[in-house]
Amino acid sequence: MKQYLLSIYQSEGGVPPDNLDEIMRELHLVNDEMRAAGAWVFAAGLNAPSTATVLRATGSDVLITDGPYVESKEYIAGFSIIRAADLDEALGWGSKVATVLGLPIEIRPLEDG
Repeated sequence: MKQYLLSIYQSEGGVPPDNLDEIMRELHLVNDEMRAAGAWVFAAGLNAPSTATVLRATGSDVLITDGPYVESKEYIAGFSIIRAADLDEALGWGSKVATVLGLPIEIRPLEDG
């Protein structure tokens, strides 16, 4: 089976919905469904882009700067790594996550997954 990255995008400055607890319960149910199907590998939420640190190597020097690598109105708020037989199956899992969260999901196959 191949592995896929499901990236969850969120708008900068977005306000959490009032029913966030309900959404998270539903997300845990989808994750449990993926575990039962053998599709779930790993998932995590990420802190805001303002917490990021960027390292740029130039020769033997490494420049360290605060902030995200790319400034954007949307950022990756979390991700899942899943196993799926093919892109169609990965799209099915991604659709379930997108429906629960109400946020855009990008699906990308892992190169060696």
